[in-house]
Amino acid sequence: MENLHRPVVQWLDISTEQAGQRIDNFLLRHLKGVPKSRIYRLLRKGEVRVNKGRIKPEYRLKSGDQVRIPPVRVSESKPAAPSGQSLQRLAEAILYEDERLLVLNKPAGMAVHGGSGLSYGVIEALRALRPQAPYLELVHRLDRDTSGCLLIAKRRSELRSLHTLLRKGEVDKHYLLLAKGDWKQGPYRVSAALKKNLLRGGERMVHVDEDGKTALTQFRFLQSYAAASLMEAELKTGRTHQIRVHAAHAGHPLAGDEKYGDADFNRQMRSLGLKRLFLHAHTVAFEDHERHRNIHVSAPLSADLRKLIQQLDENPIQGKNKI
Repeated sequence: MENLHRPVVQWLDISTEQAGQRIDNFLLRHLKGVPKSRIYRLLRKGEVRVNKGRIKPEYRLKSGDQVRIPPVRVSESKPAAPSGQSLQRLAEAILYEDERLLVLNKPAGMAVHGGSGLSYGVIEALRALRPQAPYLELVHRLDRDTSGCLLIAKRRSELRSLHTLLRKGEVDKHYLLLAKGDWKQGPYRVSAALKKNLLRGGERMVHVDEDGKTALTQFRFLQSYAAASLMEAELKTGRTHQIRVHAAHAGHPLAGDEKYGDADFNRQMRSLGLKRLFLHAHTVAFEDHERHRNIHVSAPLSADLRKLIQQLDENPIQGKNKI
């Protein structure tokens, strides 16, 4: 039988190095072994307090904040370690690295972090791959089924700098996607507020709601086929499931999207070999004025997505701006 810590109230003072990160990310790292759904429930019920007040999951900690964490049982049982194959796959997925930053081509099907029944994700596997690394932290997130460019900070100062650039909209992120139908006539600019619901078990669902958070996606037509369109999407805001929900809202749900997609279209694409969501973080770019560096990284499409495009390309309707 696994041992459990005796739960007690914890009071934590946030240091300068810890400042800038979201409270949910802070708790996920501090309360290792606690399911992600449990952590979000603690936040939703107001059991976690900052400076004696309730906060939302997206609250960013400040130096000097005092965090109250209620009694929570944390399992001492050792989680399953990433396999050697997973670590090798991750090592081969590194697209760019310097002394401050690492960019991965995240594999589809791999969550960015553990929780909700997952023993580990990209960040835990990366720490296992580099046990001597003093600091490795996610800069942003990608859905589990989305592949492509994922930023990992190797220093706390880099994480703070990139979070500032993200808030200012100064990080360019472009995605490739395959959507239902002929999208060459638009709409290309989709501005629809999004509201997030947290369902039982911690599953997130997002829907268009005028009372939600402002969200803007700029789409660009690349090529259309008999039943689908290859598109590029640029995120102007970074909401959960934004591209998937905006594409569906425009009448062109993504291929392989089991949550917001079209069942008949998904079956048609599955018959051609598609076994995943066709959404790929193709490029990420930003200018670091403080350190006089320009970062521009591109992640190639995986072999399975390229194979699907080749099959669809045998019967194109119209093409332009091909990748």
